[in-house]
Amino acid sequence: MAGKLYIVPTPVGNLEDMTFRAVRVLQEADLILAEDTRTSSVLMKKYDIHKPLRSHHKFNEHETVELVKERIEGGLNVALVSDAGTPGISDPGFLLVRTCAEAGIPVETLPGPTACIPALVSSGLPCDRFVFEGFLPQKKGRQTLLTALSTEERTMVFYESPFRLVKTLEQMAQLFGAERPCSVAREISKFHEEHRRGSLEEVAAWYREHEPKGEIVLVVGGAPSKKNSKLGKKEE
Repeated sequence: MAGKLYIVPTPVGNLEDMTFRAVRVLQEADLILAEDTRTSSVLMKKYDIHKPLRSHHKFNEHETVELVKERIEGGLNVALVSDAGTPGISDPGFLLVRTCAEAGIPVETLPGPTACIPALVSSGLPCDRFVFEGFLPQKKGRQTLLTALSTEERTMVFYESPFRLVKTLEQMAQLFGAERPCSVAREISKFHEEHRRGSLEEVAAWYREHEPKGEIVLVVGGAPSKKNSKLGKKEE
């Protein structure tokens, strides 16, 4: 009888954000695949989880995915974790999930920690409709994508490196408009968690003077609705 693949979110900061169910699944799994076994071993030790840990990251997933699939088909229950958050969201996981799904292997994804949702909700920007863009291209295609997003009406969520944050804010101010509202969430669920809100111009100015550090989520307000703009013109 075939086993199952479990996708298990892990805390993005505070280790107490682990769910009871996630702990149980990891304790009962036959094998745990981790993005970095050294990072995950800290979490396993805290929750008294003693199961085999194997590396599964972006540099080896193409080589290991078939082997993992065969092990699950052989009856093993395998759990996949990333260093922080939900596997597959800007982390390894998609390839393994797709391979298992195509093979008819049950895939069970647990709800749990992720950095983008707390940052979005805390931003004060509309979160009924939003688009998640993850990390922007560093070079090729970056300008083209930002230009396309300049007319996006939904709230936009990005992951960004602290080393590129100011550059990104400046580029967005140039293409989206300096007064476009935004929020930078830094170190979500950690001791030094910070939320900096304001216009793109204001927030860029702040981080030019205060070097950003840690994990960053950037939330940017959408473009004014074309429908509302047309209505406004008619009223005038």
